[in-house]
Amino acid sequence: MGGKSFSLRVLSLGVLLLAGASGGTEPPPTCEGVRKVFQLRQLGPLRGIPESPRAGVDLQVCTSKNPTCCTKKMEERYQTAAKQEVQQVLQTSSATLKFLISRNAAAFQETFEMLLRLAENYTSTLFCTAYRNMAAEATARLQEFFTDVGLFIFGTDLSTEEFVNRLFDTLFPIVYKHIINPSLTDISLEYTECLQTARRDIRPFGNIPKKATGQMGRSLLPSRAFLQALNLGIEVINTTDHLRFSKDCSRALLRMQYCPHCQGLPFSKPCMGYCLNVIRGCLANLAELDLHWREYIRSLEELSDAMSGTQDVEHVLLNFHSLLNEAFVQSRINGAELSEQVNKVCGPPIRKPTQSPGCTFYQNKDNQGLKMFSRDSEETLSNRRKEFISHLRLYKAFYGGLADRLCGNELAAADGLPCWNGEDVVRSYTHRVVGSGIKAQSANPEVKVKGTDPVINQIIDKLKHIIQLLQGKSFPKYDKWDLRQTGSGGGADEQISGECDDEDGCGGSGSGEVKKVLKVTDWMPDKTSLSDVKQIHQANDGSSLDTTGAGCTTMADYMTFMLISWVTLFLSLW
Repeated sequence: MGGKSFSLRVLSLGVLLLAGASGGTEPPPTCEGVRKVFQLRQLGPLRGIPESPRAGVDLQVCTSKNPTCCTKKMEERYQTAAKQEVQQVLQTSSATLKFLISRNAAAFQETFEMLLRLAENYTSTLFCTAYRNMAAEATARLQEFFTDVGLFIFGTDLSTEEFVNRLFDTLFPIVYKHIINPSLTDISLEYTECLQTARRDIRPFGNIPKKATGQMGRSLLPSRAFLQALNLGIEVINTTDHLRFSKDCSRALLRMQYCPHCQGLPFSKPCMGYCLNVIRGCLANLAELDLHWREYIRSLEELSDAMSGTQDVEHVLLNFHSLLNEAFVQSRINGAELSEQVNKVCGPPIRKPTQSPGCTFYQNKDNQGLKMFSRDSEETLSNRRKEFISHLRLYKAFYGGLADRLCGNELAAADGLPCWNGEDVVRSYTHRVVGSGIKAQSANPEVKVKGTDPVINQIIDKLKHIIQLLQGKSFPKYDKWDLRQTGSGGGADEQISGECDDEDGCGGSGSGEVKKVLKVTDWMPDKTSLSDVKQIHQANDGSSLDTTGAGCTTMADYMTFMLISWVTLFLSLW
């Protein structure tokens, strides 16, 4: 009996609610409900809000033949609130995408910085272990080189060819007096400058500088473009999150969101079709981003796929020390011939025997260094890129379907429920629903769209430029690069293609190739001093080199390192 009584009460309540909804245009006997919602949403002070319906002769948007609960001042506050609420919904819808890109942009930047520290660490260890007497003099040159690499990756207008050649130019005098002519421990400044100038003609390091230039160009430029693209993605979202609505759009949002309040219907939601027309009209310029945003993500994906092997910056930087070792070994082999060439170009050197200061790396033992935390499975930079792209791919249609998501998820009434059509509460919206984009808005019955937004046009131009850069079609003045695989035929494409041969250093290196050991996971930099980074250099034959500098103390370490270098170099040539 109690159950039947409860059912009757629920049914009666439903009938009353339905009757109230069907009679939505009837003027409310009181404005108390409107006043409560106005206060709850903190739209302004309650004074001046009618307690009962009145004639709305001064209203400009929420006009009605019936008495109203709104004043002109309320209408102004409602319009401001409507714009803010839609903008907040817009920002909420993009929050996950924005976090995805910004988090990964920061992670990739930190990873590149860590790669540079490790690469410099490996290179310093090479000197400290195998070329101890050259280490002190080489320090400044190596620091300058890796600083240039970092500046280039993070956007400074430098030439990879110039800073690679500058390194080999400045290292040649050091190599000359310690490897080619070891009895010479000091040379004059003028003679040093002569050696630096003559290095490219004498070619003491053979083809290694050209190989290094090619590897740097093919790995650094894509990495630089990748970072620039992520930063632009954040800029695009920030721009669209703070879209400025036109006057006509603002009035349409007011009519859709708050004009029902004036008729005593504070909980009424707009019909889906009506909402789509209003939001598609307001976001017409954002819809123009759709094509370019899709191409942006596709180009990022293609570039990420191409950044592998010797074109992966992780591979190139962590094995740069191997190239240097090959260069030094080659200069030692050709020492007699090189001495003769130097004497012809620069004349005999002035010998000033002095004591070499030896290895000065890794003297600071106080800092805790770099703390690294990783998941159970090893994750490389390449894997991190693939994971990021797989998530980003889900947002290809973000701007094309933005209005539909805002209405479907937040703004519009559910299907089958009474809804607001801009004038009344009805069962369904009867006007034509237009498509997305500026051209489709010519038939929009709710919002008039006049021309394009210059801010959105500017961001579209930036997207077009970065897409060309990602696809290798925009060649900066400082270098050329192209990650697309090319067929036979040679020419300019052959020089910048993604193909790999022995000259590009794809084979094993003379001092042992570094395997993928860098963890790109949940690591936190503490005191990130280069001198305290401790990693294990895994050589091809399974041996390891301690890169903390402890190996600088014994001749046995030196002999072991050089033996590995000669054996692996012989195997790679064989």
